[in-house]
Amino acid sequence: MDVILLNFWISVFGVRVKIALAEKGIEYEYREEDLQNKSPLLLEMNPVNHKIPVLIHRGKPVCESNIIVEYIDEAWHDKSPSLLPSDPYLRAQARFWADFVDKKIFESGRKIWTAKGEDLEVAKKEYIDLLKVLEGQLSEKPYLVGESFGLADIAMIPFSVWFYASNQIGNMKIEEECPKLAAWVERCMKRESVSKNLPDPYKYHELLMERLNKEGH
Repeated sequence: MDVILLNFWISVFGVRVKIALAEKGIEYEYREEDLQNKSPLLLEMNPVNHKIPVLIHRGKPVCESNIIVEYIDEAWHDKSPSLLPSDPYLRAQARFWADFVDKKIFESGRKIWTAKGEDLEVAKKEYIDLLKVLEGQLSEKPYLVGESFGLADIAMIPFSVWFYASNQIGNMKIEEECPKLAAWVERCMKRESVSKNLPDPYKYHELLMERLNKEGH
């Protein structure tokens, strides 16, 4: 098989790659990793960070999920749809929002799961404020950058799996507070590439609670 994906099924970052591959209609071999006992192949293919996901294309590894999505778009540029806009400014915008998700949404979302008391209230407000920034970017557009589903959407949509867990743990109502974002999630879920590759949010919550209980949170 020319294309191999090393991943852990519940990884939001791995989901990005699966969505991108599905959008392009690329066949690949999927290999599930045990993150407590990483395979020699993973350690060889990502010797710097030892992290999933890793896309192996014709024996060569590509690491970091947003970089992998861009690589998929470029390596299979002859396959539709394009995952990045052709306009240079819009391409820059797509990269900006994908980076925003990694640097802001990821870190902020995780705080809700472990914060207590006043810290939890601060974390909740910060997270909702960041989601509202995305709502502002959406405005009346169907997707985060223009009319087409692409890199920025692929970067963010896996994190919608976190919403149920955050609502339960933080006593939040994300969909009510961010209706445009909720509508965007529903729109994305109509794409087979998304609906077939997103983990079940209830299962995610269950596993998260198991992990937090083990860690004493």
